[in-house]
Amino acid sequence: MGIQLTTEQVLTMAPDTSSASAGKKLGNAQHWKNTGQSPAALWGECQGSALYQVRIDLSSLVLQCSCPSRKQPCKHGLGLLLLATTSPSDVPETDPPDWIVSWVAKRAAASQRKETVKPTSAPPSAAQVKTAEKRMAQVTQGIERLDLWLNDLIRNGLGSVETRPAKFWEEQAKQMVDAQAPGIASSIRRIATIPNASPDWPERLLGQLGQLTLLSQAFHHLNQLAAPLQDDVRQLIGWTLKEDEVTQRGEHVSDNWLFLGQSVENGERTLTQRTWLFGETTHRCAQVLQFALPGASFETSYPLGIWQRADLVFWPGSYPQRAMIENRHDKALPITDSLPGATTIDEFFASVAAAKAKQPWQERFLCILRSVIPIYTNNTWCIRDQHGQALPLSYGTHWEFLTYSGGWPVDFAGQWDGEVVLPLCVLAEGNYHKL
Repeated sequence: MGIQLTTEQVLTMAPDTSSASAGKKLGNAQHWKNTGQSPAALWGECQGSALYQVRIDLSSLVLQCSCPSRKQPCKHGLGLLLLATTSPSDVPETDPPDWIVSWVAKRAAASQRKETVKPTSAPPSAAQVKTAEKRMAQVTQGIERLDLWLNDLIRNGLGSVETRPAKFWEEQAKQMVDAQAPGIASSIRRIATIPNASPDWPERLLGQLGQLTLLSQAFHHLNQLAAPLQDDVRQLIGWTLKEDEVTQRGEHVSDNWLFLGQSVENGERTLTQRTWLFGETTHRCAQVLQFALPGASFETSYPLGIWQRADLVFWPGSYPQRAMIENRHDKALPITDSLPGATTIDEFFASVAAAKAKQPWQERFLCILRSVIPIYTNNTWCIRDQHGQALPLSYGTHWEFLTYSGGWPVDFAGQWDGEVVLPLCVLAEGNYHKL
């Protein structure tokens, strides 16, 4: 059947604009020899400063190239994907060479080992128990100090923080790091950006402090909470789960997953990429998180605007959204039908309210709306549904979105943070467009 992606979908995998541009130049048969594809893989040799061998797993689009580039995917991999997309006759179906046969076999063996090796559930050792108890004591002391700090803030009035220096917030954040509660430290650093940032900053600050207070009180009553909510509280404070523990304890969900869009955020010392997926049958939202140092590429690249049968495992929690992809089946195919989302903004808000009732600290939601129109009014970009209700879009210009719409209703997906929607994609006349 060959590669079913479009050029635009291939380019969404590029780690940066320079890689995309270089990949386009290599998407020409003159740069390649010994190209071919099988049901399992796509391959070719690219002549550059040396002869580079490129291998692509067609089920996962995982790429391996013999070039020294640290970018993922590299320009050679992008070039081969573009060649297969735009000129399929230049990448014929044929028997794979030995270097592809051995690579596919190694990947299959590794996948089989991963499936057969079950996570152990052996009881923790005495040393592990002692370490866990020590951390719990440190976190408890740290949150008790946090309670005093929050009480002082409210007693003195929010106006008192208007002229506070950055050091005021950073000192408290460092105390939370010392108390082994890095999640709370990150929350305090985000809160520090609110004062004087907007006309309604006191209201926003009070809301975030209220969320932090709620987390503190939930921790003090941790043993009284349901097990999934205990997982949420621990993860928000800073406890992390290893992947094998997620595999053992998390919910496994198989579906046809729509890869709708990505957002990238600059953290304290890392970049965070969220890839948003939506289950065609289960209607489950999932976000796959990846982290990278500034200037580095994310480990895995996901094409957008495609759907694929896959098995996901969700992190334990009362309203799990974070997930990892365990297995992908068959080839990725482009999204051409309408998006299975809400028909009105009220319907979307009802789903958000239901989620917040289960997990009140949830900050981001996948917003899928059908038949909406982008509008620009009163110096603000919005999306308007069929009933005339509107949601504000994130700061910036969105003329590209309006161009795809042409003033007519389109299906839309974005990331809602409680205040604005960050556009991720639009489906217009059966064509996916990244925003």
